[in-house]
Amino acid sequence: MLLTRLLTTSMKALAALLTVCLLSVSSLAMADYPERTIRIIVPYPAGGATDTLARQIAQGMSETWGQSVIVDNRPGASGITGSNQVARSRKDGYTLLMGIVALAQLPALHANLPFDVAEDFAPLTEVARSQNLLVVPKSHGIATFEELLARVKAEPGEHSYGSYGNGTSAHIYGEMLKQQTGMDLVHIPYRGAAPLITDVLGERLTLGIVDAGSVRAHLDSGRFNVIAVTGAERSELVPEVPTLGELGLENFDPYGWFGMFAPAGVPEPILETLSTEIARIIHSDEVSEVMRGFGLRPVGNDRETFAETVRSDLDVWTSVIEQTGIRIE
Repeated sequence: MLLTRLLTTSMKALAALLTVCLLSVSSLAMADYPERTIRIIVPYPAGGATDTLARQIAQGMSETWGQSVIVDNRPGASGITGSNQVARSRKDGYTLLMGIVALAQLPALHANLPFDVAEDFAPLTEVARSQNLLVVPKSHGIATFEELLARVKAEPGEHSYGSYGNGTSAHIYGEMLKQQTGMDLVHIPYRGAAPLITDVLGERLTLGIVDAGSVRAHLDSGRFNVIAVTGAERSELVPEVPTLGELGLENFDPYGWFGMFAPAGVPEPILETLSTEIARIIHSDEVSEVMRGFGLRPVGNDRETFAETVRSDLDVWTSVIEQTGIRIE
């Protein structure tokens, strides 16, 4: 009996010692973070706004910490391929994701996602917000949303709207417009915003739903009218144009966003270090200017605020997408 007690006591003491050692090693590792290359995965091709913002942030992190920070473009499957690599990466803070609002839309669009957006990612900070603009070729003689509504209803079967791809925010917004207004519009999906804008300028569409960053360079062309914008507030690019909410439509308030994530399970001190540093970079004059050049609003908020945005958007987009019936298999 005495021997058993002695063995039990010794085992407990050993376990306590091991725990202390492990905590000490973990704390030391976090104190030294970062001590090697950090990789930011962008689940889209190089050259777009997501890629450009990631590279701006990577440069700032590298300058602050003296470590290499690389941007790794891993496009495929509407952003699922690259996002899944981050979700399945080591929980050490050396692999990050530059995501967009599509991440909150994926669960409702795809039946068999390889990851759980709510459980597999740790939001770090919202990088920037974006809005979509509803644009109509100038030659159509449509200057307001009310005029678009009247024209389409007077000519059923004659009109179309273009989006920058199946399952994108523009596609979702277009189907919401049809459901809430009764407009008869044929959806024309494009492979990105550039060809969509080309066809708007070429007067081959009645309506284009385009992100502000992509259409910004054409705003002064005089070749199209902006008749409405998404988001809870008017766009700084076209402050005279009403939001769809102001026009009486519902569920168009959520913004598009760019956001930085780590895989869930990264130690809290490392998450906080990353969040603070990335937010600092976002608020710098140089990076904020780059974002505004894309027609974006710099944000750089704290982890919990961004996490709440992601949670809310998951609910909102799931409800909206289910109502539209859009599904990407």
